[in-house]
Amino acid sequence: MLGGLITNKKGLAGVILLLVLILSAVFAPALSEYNPNRRAGGPHVSPNAEHVLGTTRVGKDVWTQLLYGGRTSLAVGFIAGIVATVIGLFVGIASGYFGGKVDEILSFFVNVVLVLPALPLIIVIAAFIEEASPPVIGLVLALTGWGWSARTIRTVTLSLRTKEFILAAELLGEKKWRIIIMELFPNMLSFVVGGFVLATIYAILAEAGLEFIGLGDPSSVTWGTMLFWAQKNSALQTGAWWEVWPECIAIMVTGAALVLVNFAVDEITSPQLRAGRHIPAIRKFLAKRGRSTDVF
Repeated sequence: MLGGLITNKKGLAGVILLLVLILSAVFAPALSEYNPNRRAGGPHVSPNAEHVLGTTRVGKDVWTQLLYGGRTSLAVGFIAGIVATVIGLFVGIASGYFGGKVDEILSFFVNVVLVLPALPLIIVIAAFIEEASPPVIGLVLALTGWGWSARTIRTVTLSLRTKEFILAAELLGEKKWRIIIMELFPNMLSFVVGGFVLATIYAILAEAGLEFIGLGDPSSVTWGTMLFWAQKNSALQTGAWWEVWPECIAIMVTGAALVLVNFAVDEITSPQLRAGRHIPAIRKFLAKRGRSTDVF
């Protein structure tokens, strides 16, 4: 799979962007000498050689906050996405493959999770404990965000369980756990990755949105709290665009990178999409030889 991502242009671009974002957050102390919570210069200093992305109204270095904020925002997004995907995968496969009472019970829990409103739930928790920290937001998003993934995986499992290779494995006496791991899972990889991408993007955006409207912990450094303080300090109104755009672009780039990886996985795991990648080259080859390309 990794080799396929590297040879796929979309996958390679997505992996490179994700690596840049993750490594920048991990090695934040090496990339900035300032403390994200302390004043590093004058108020609203525009980008210059000393402060690459300028400073905030209270003099904090925006570049430093962007790096350290990426640590928390990416961690919340990826952990919430992984937890929601793993829960959805187990529940969806068990529900679709075993059927019967197992399907009825698990489908009931899936339906309950689907109607649970994650954002209002976080708002209630934030009001109850006065503020919701990034880990609390991530936990709620993970525990309420696996429903759609489970529903999709269940549907895919129901369609695969009657395929010849599954029936053949059962007739040969293969253990159910081995059939699930070796036969079912590889054939639904694109759906699993798609669910993970959507859950991760949703978690990052939800965390940033909740913190932007003031329901998070304002003392923490995340991309969402950066937007919160920029709005509180009227950054755009005063012309301090550098206090708003960096974190917005970081969120957009993260989402774009994940979507590119998702597209690449779809192409790698789908024979039809793999073949579609070569159609332009085939058209060009036939056109050079004066042959008809109407078949495509």
